[in-house]
Formats: sequence, C-alpha cells, structure tokens
Amino acid sequence: MGFDVGAKGGKKGQARPEMNVTPLVDVVLVLLIVFMVLTASMNESFWVHVPEKDKEQQEEPEEDDPDKAPIVVSVNRRGQVQINQDAYSDTEFPERLRRMLVARGERRIYFDAERGVPFERAMQILDSARGAGAAHIAVAAEKLAE
Repeated sequence: MGFDVGAKGGKKGQARPEMNVTPLVDVVLVLLIVFMVLTASMNESFWVHVPEKDKEQQEEPEEDDPDKAPIVVSVNRRGQVQINQDAYSDTEFPERLRRMLVARGERRIYFDAERGVPFERAMQILDSARGAGAAHIAVAAEKLAE
C-alpha cells in the first residue's frame, strides 16, 4: 500500500491509497513453480496392475506335440540365436524361422533375451524375425519354462 502526497485531485497533503500487486504476483509465481516441480516428480513412475490368473488357467495341460508348441526365439548372453532350444547362425535363422511359420500357418512368435544381452543384438534378432514373416512378436516378461 502506498500513499500519494501529490497534488492530483483532492486536498493537498491528504494520503491516497494505491494498490501494489507485486507481492501477490511473486507469491503466485512461487506457488506455480512449486506445483510444477511436485507434479513432475509425482509422474516419475507408474504402477501396472496385472490381474492374477484363474486356477483353471494356471493348470494348463502339457502338450507333447512339437507342432502345437509356441515358437520361442531367444538370444543368450553370447549372442547366439535359438528357436525352441535349437541354435542357428545369423544367416540361417531367418530362413529357418520362415519355414517354421509357413509350416504352422501362423505368424506369432515369442521373444526372450537373457539378462546382459546388448540391446542392439536383441533388436537385430527382432528385425530378422520380422523380415522372416513374424507379424505378432510377444516379448516374454517372465522366465519361460524349459
């Protein structure tokens, strides 16, 4: 609050109140910055709630037919590519996978990489699998049964 003692209208020497909004703007800006920082830190992580499996789903019967088993492409720490536990070189992998997909009549595979596999190597294998005809690639989030 300020006082004007000038000669603008009114009596000479009489105080005239004037509104000063600078402190209000300062407080609002500080609060804005605080809320922006808190909001950014709250969204740092998020939780995913996965529903639990029913008992019927957990007790799936084991299938012995190799043609019914899913196609699992995996990469080990040494960078070797495996299709259902059979190792293949980089040159023969796409052709072998293409033949398996055509024989089964489906284009779904499951991909698993061991911990420590370089990201570039895993992406090379995924690109080769896509080039071999795999349209649906499911990345395994849990350790697959052997």
